[in-house]
Amino acid sequence: MTAAALKALHVPGKPLVLPNVWDADTAKLVEAAGFPAVATSSVAVAAVLGFPDGEQAPADEMFAAAARIAKAVGVPVTVDAESGYGLSGAELAGRLSDAGAVGCNFEDTDHATGGVRPVAEQAERIAALREAAGDGLVINARVDSFRGIDPKEGLAGGIARAKAYLAAGADCVYPIHLRTPELIAEFVQGVGGAVNAPAWPGGPGLDGLAELGVARISLGGGLWQHLRKQLEATLAGVAGGKLPY
Repeated sequence: MTAAALKALHVPGKPLVLPNVWDADTAKLVEAAGFPAVATSSVAVAAVLGFPDGEQAPADEMFAAAARIAKAVGVPVTVDAESGYGLSGAELAGRLSDAGAVGCNFEDTDHATGGVRPVAEQAERIAALREAAGDGLVINARVDSFRGIDPKEGLAGGIARAKAYLAAGADCVYPIHLRTPELIAEFVQGVGGAVNAPAWPGGPGLDGLAELGVARISLGGGLWQHLRKQLEATLAGVAGGKLPY
């Protein structure tokens, strides 16, 4: 499947919903449920591989997992590439292409320092990735500048950051730490491009986010965390002598 097919699914007000997966089996289930694209979750994939999130898993293992997922389904696959694993734009574009991915998440967090990269630096990184990938990759640029601050105070800066990323070649921007309907609506209106919203517990919900004009909704690690809690409860029952079947 092509990047153009994935990009066409990003429609403001009628968003692409992505229940993020962590292996080939969950990818197959998402496709079988009728979702038109598959997205990975870095936190879930890393956990399955035995590592914490935040580029702690070896890049080779993350890309190998992505390749297994892409091979298992016939719909477009977008990969949570975190902050690019220290790769150049050309290297990252090549690794994603080799894995069969036609889209990626690309964070502005610098995992070496834990801080958010300057806008100009991240815009240059996005431009380099775009130049290397051409039109063969849908870039979802994550905006992490809302982390740890009052989102109202950071809104103008976050919007400016997102607009810079779109100008540099991103197809969509992802303010992952923005949660309230009012601020998401302001962000969407201020950015003037495709926006990916997170589906947080207690948030506006899928219909509510669609009404706010977002073009993409990600469950992120939420689906994995939800099922993991269910498994924990089931295992506790087995430990107590109760079979789940």
